[in-house]
Amino acid sequence: MLPTIEVEIDAQGQVHPVGLGKPLPAGRALLTPLANEESLLSESVLAEDWLKPSEDEAWTYLQLVR
Repeated sequence: MLPTIEVEIDAQGQVHPVGLGKPLPAGRALLTPLANEESLLSESVLAEDWLKPSEDEAWTYLQLVR
């Protein structure tokens, strides 16, 4: 099982572990950004816009012709 480590990312993109007590080991990792409150609050408003007929029309040129 893969361990999950809480981290903070600073403005320069540096990753800092939270409460780990030691540096992260060198290597690769997967990072899953957590949704912030603002994006969660705007989701329903954006969903309403995405469901408008004008949105469908705006994207028709990207749809495959059958």
